[in-house]
Formats: sequence, structure tokens, C-alpha cells
Amino acid sequence: MSKPEGLYTREDWPRIPGAQVRKRRFRPDLVTLDCDVVVVGSGAGGGVMAAELAEGGLDVIVLEEGGYHPTESFTPNAADMIRKLYRDGGAIMALGAPPVTYSEGRCVGGSTTINGGMTWKTPDRILERWEREDWVDRILPDEMARIFARVERFLSAGTQDPWTIGKDNRLLKEGADKKGWDVLDNIRNQLHCAGTNNCAFGCPTAAKRSTLVTYVPRAMRFGARVLANCHVEQVVSKRKRVTGVRGHVVRHDGSAGHEFVVRAPVTVLSAGAIHTPGILFRSGVRTPSGRLGQNLSLHPNVKVTALFDEEIRGWEGVHQAYQVREFQKEGLVFAAVNIPPSVAAMTLPYYGAELREIMAGYDRMLIAGMLLEDTETGRVRNLAEKPQAFYQLSDFDAGRLVHGTALLCELLFEVGAKRIVLPFEGVPDLRCADDVRRLYREPVEKASMELVTVHMMGTCAMGGDRTRHVCDSYGRVYDTEGLVVADASLFPSPIGVNPMETIMALSTRNAVRILDGALAGVRA
Repeated sequence: MSKPEGLYTREDWPRIPGAQVRKRRFRPDLVTLDCDVVVVGSGAGGGVMAAELAEGGLDVIVLEEGGYHPTESFTPNAADMIRKLYRDGGAIMALGAPPVTYSEGRCVGGSTTINGGMTWKTPDRILERWEREDWVDRILPDEMARIFARVERFLSAGTQDPWTIGKDNRLLKEGADKKGWDVLDNIRNQLHCAGTNNCAFGCPTAAKRSTLVTYVPRAMRFGARVLANCHVEQVVSKRKRVTGVRGHVVRHDGSAGHEFVVRAPVTVLSAGAIHTPGILFRSGVRTPSGRLGQNLSLHPNVKVTALFDEEIRGWEGVHQAYQVREFQKEGLVFAAVNIPPSVAAMTLPYYGAELREIMAGYDRMLIAGMLLEDTETGRVRNLAEKPQAFYQLSDFDAGRLVHGTALLCELLFEVGAKRIVLPFEGVPDLRCADDVRRLYREPVEKASMELVTVHMMGTCAMGGDRTRHVCDSYGRVYDTEGLVVADASLFPSPIGVNPMETIMALSTRNAVRILDGALAGVRA
């Protein structure tokens, strides 16, 4: 497997340019590297930060815990791709009643390598709320417009070519149109997407413009060193000033290899809303607000599986071509979300002959999902030196999930669904439109709900009040010099849309502060 110049994997250690190696008798070698800025993570936050800072003339090292997997290695083999690209097999639990299963990328490109590519600006109402309620500086829509435009230009953001839109998406739009509901063409980071529907397992054509094929190569063109297979254990600090990070190389079997220290005047944490606070907890970082790890939002998702008499062939065409936004003010967004049969079978509430019967109709399935802008928050705690998420769905949000599911089922029956499998254990399948009334009449227990998410946010919230927020308006951790957060941890509240573009825009904006010398010790 060839690698681009500037990218290094576990096989390259300790022969990293600039490395100083200290041999130790009974422990792995200690490798020390120096740079201007060390960035932990290579996804929507870290990849963008690295590119902007390197282009600005700084010496940047990117540390990615996962491996490097180029475009030509991506296949529809779900089991193989999940093992290579996802953390912990793609099924981690935020504990609660019900638990919420979440997934995150663990590879060069981070979650941008495995997401659906939805590229939506932060809604104006959210930016206005952050300015009004959280005192975030220079965040209003007119102040962010130029930054969003820059991000979208690098991502080639746009709508799908019509020939890439499959029948599942066309039916979703048809149903919304029949109901008179607002439906939008999805904006995605894609350049002539071929409609392979392999988004969640790595785009095999590089049409999806993840950071793997955009920002990370751009960072390397300007001299950044990208080190894959590197687990960061903690930040290194002295007298409230962070001076870098320490960690170890991850071997093929998951064990610890060479230990490393990367020394830098500025450290940027872009490990995501679960693992960024995890690193800070392990490092003993304390903030005046005491809210590190709190304020966890998840955008809980539910899915329904509709069976039709006609062929749907949901694997043909793009992952999501449309989003139904009729109920966005209520915090509800609908979309078609086809998943491969091996994964679909594991998520259906059936076994044995019943499961075999349902899966025999996989070519007639339309799988659709709903995103909820949640009103309750959870937290991340440090358990045995590992981050663990806790999240309790509120009664109010549970009611909204049931209401949204009912609306989505109404849409699907409008276009000919004959049976709908619900995400509520013990609640019978719906066989006709009249059955939807049951969801309005009969209570659905929270514990019965099957919830998933890929949108973890808020655990290092930014804002202008050090007694309420973990970071300032530009991601700097309060009362700790040289430490910046650049991922969805910064969000003071959930945003109700896919978060990738918001993360990228904040990272673009905040990189300018570093380049302007806003943090002591970095050359302007």
C-alpha cells in the first residue's frame, strides 16, 4: 500500500523525520518530536486545523489513533470496513434507559471518512442563540458566511446528479410532496458522486470529499507530518501551560509500541466529543466551570424499516439525496438511510424464521431514519482512565421521537408501504395507515426504544463565561495556556442538522486566531 509523502504509519517508527530516539532497556523506545502545533485527530476538526495552520506557515504534526486506508482499499464488505475504519466495531454505548448506540471513525480522515457527507451550514437561529445565550464572539450568520463559503469551496459541496438518486430517496421525496411537506435536496461534500451507497464504509471513488482526500493532503503539501496509529494518552503541562502530548504507537494487535512525546507551544485536541474530554480527564486538566464532560448532546436517531410489494433496491444510488425539513422547527429531520443486509439483520427485532422471512424481502425494503434535536443533555465521565458516556432520554424527547416516527410512517404508507417495522421493542409492526394511530394513542416505553447516533456534541462547550463554559469563543481551554479544542465538543447546544460543516467552519475560524499569534509562544 503506497503512502503519500508526509504520512507515516506504525511500520515507519521510529524513522520519523525530526525524531529523537532514546533507547530504554525494559520499555519501548521513547521518541521525541518537536513542532509549532500538534493536532490530535484528522477528521472534520483536526484535518481542517492542520491544513489551515500548515498553509499559514506553521510546522504541524497530526496524530491519528486509527490507521491509514486509501481510497482504493474501500469495499462494500461491511464487517471488514467496520473493523478497519470504526472505533470498537462501530457499536459503543452511551449508558442510560434506553442506551444509545453511537459510532465514530478511527482512521485517517476520522468520521468524515465514514459519514454520509451531509454538508449543512449551522442554522442561523443556532448561531444567534450561541451569541445571545453563550456570549460566543463573532459567531453571527453574517460573520460566519465567508467561512462557510470557504469550507464549501474546498469540499465541492453541492446537490446530487439526478442519475445517482435511487428509488428509496425518490419515494421519500414523493411521499413528502404528496403530504405537502418541505423537502430539500441534500447538500453533500461530493464531486460527481457515483451513487455507490458505500459512504459509511469509505467512498471507493473519492467523490466524497472527506478530509482524507482534501484537507489532510493539503496539510501535507504545506509540510505537515501526519502520523497514523498513534494513541494520545494525555497532554503534557507545566504550571497551567500545555507543552505537548504523550502517547504510544498502536501495534497491529492493539498493544503499545514506541512511546512518544510531541512537544509544541500549542496543542489542538480534535478527538471528538467523547475522547477529547477523555484526554483532558486523564491529564488532570481542570476548568473554572467544572463542566468538562458535561452538556453531552447526541441527536438521537430512530429508524423504521418499510416493506413494499415492488422492488426498491435501496443499495442503488446515493446514501441520502433528500432531507424532509417540514418539522425542523420541532427538531425533527427525516431521510432515507439504506444499510447493508448484514447490518440490517442485526437491528431488526426478529430471530430465526421470522428474521429469514423479513430479510428475504431486502430488495423491497426502504429504510428511513429520523434525527431529533434533543433538549436534554448527558455527560462523559472518566471510568478506569477511559471515557464513558451517560445519557438519559427525557420524557419530553421520548414523546417527540414517537411523534416523529408516526409522521415518518404516514409518509411511507402514502407511497405504498405494506408493512413497517418500528424501532420500539414489543410494539407490533404497522400494516396500514390506520395503524399509525396506535402510536398516538398507546404509550411507548422509553426502555423499548432502539436509539443510535453519530452526532456527539457539547462536552467542552465554548462561550464567553468561564463559570459556565469549558472553552472560550475560539476553543481555548479556560485557565490553561497553549491548549485548544477543535471538534463538536465545542458546541454549546445541539444544532439540529449534520454537524460536519459547523465543525469545519469553527476550526477554520479558530485557526486564524492561532496564526495571528493569539496564543503565546506561536510565531505569527
